[in-house]
Amino acid sequence: MMNEILLFVTILIQFTSCSLEQSKPVYEKSVAHIDQKGSSIALKFTKGIRSIFQDSQGNYWLGSNEEGVVQWDGKSFKYLTTEEGLADNQIFAIQEDSNGRIWIQTANGISSYDGQSIINHEINESQDAQKKWTKTDNDLWFNAGNKEGIFRYDGEKIDYLAFPRPKIINPDNVYFVTGIAKGKNGMLWMATYAGVYGYDGQEFTIINDETLGLKEETGELHVRCILEDSKGRLWIGNNGIGVLLKEKDVITNFSEQKNLIHPTSLNRPTTRRGDQSPAGTLEHVFAMEEDEDGNIWFADRDTGLWRYDGHRIKHLINHLEATNDFAHTIYKDIDGKLWFLMTNGSVFKFDGKTFAKSF
Repeated sequence: MMNEILLFVTILIQFTSCSLEQSKPVYEKSVAHIDQKGSSIALKFTKGIRSIFQDSQGNYWLGSNEEGVVQWDGKSFKYLTTEEGLADNQIFAIQEDSNGRIWIQTANGISSYDGQSIINHEINESQDAQKKWTKTDNDLWFNAGNKEGIFRYDGEKIDYLAFPRPKIINPDNVYFVTGIAKGKNGMLWMATYAGVYGYDGQEFTIINDETLGLKEETGELHVRCILEDSKGRLWIGNNGIGVLLKEKDVITNFSEQKNLIHPTSLNRPTTRRGDQSPAGTLEHVFAMEEDEDGNIWFADRDTGLWRYDGHRIKHLINHLEATNDFAHTIYKDIDGKLWFLMTNGSVFKFDGKTFAKSF
């Protein structure tokens, strides 16, 4: 028994040392926000922050889980809730249109705000609208919740567009949107639990269990995030089988290539599903982003933050405040700074050298 334990430890050390580089990031304590009168002020949200967005004027918008949205101009907070007219206080996403109007997707509909008043918008879900797949550079795209499609705002109205239905390999997997990303040449990427749709305005690219030849025994797609980087590479973050990388027409498992899918866990083969992963793995990726230097960042549910520079992947151990917490969102602002939204409600900003707790 002792020999078996020693053998396992030896394999684990070899696996870890050959596949990654560890680094302890530098942290700063919470930064106090000062209002115009010189008084310290704090964000009033207590239920967690779900989304972040920086508008064209430099203002930051934070969407909460239950308490509406707030505009932060660097000096003061301005809160918008259902009392001001929002459709709901649970915020999913925030965007800005070409006219500077802020669009706020809530749990009960989509609201827009022009700086003075809030409008709640109806969504056209007619059969005719669902067939009108088209796109322009100024469109806004929204998660359609528990519908297998997406909402599109074309500057005048919001339509629900249903996805083409490919062959269903796993009936338990659904095409509900989990992430939206814009790519080169006008490509729009839409991640869903069951796979990925790419739409260029003319035709679809579909990546799913069928096109990849995945089966239950090999591990199936359960996509949680998507990113097309500055080089045109498509990164697909999964909850279970790690990160897939699409370069031109070739799709590989990046996590496997970097030895970050652990071969065994106490002699138990990995299930490649949603169960807990051991240290030193990149199997459950819920957020990704590219920084100004071209590094790709990954936020793993179980093992924290990782950064890939194109050659080596570095594990940022002891990531951001708590070992039992993880970043569900990574956002890059206008200045190229990365923001990390944690599941415990904290928000960190990375300036290229240090992480500072901002909210």
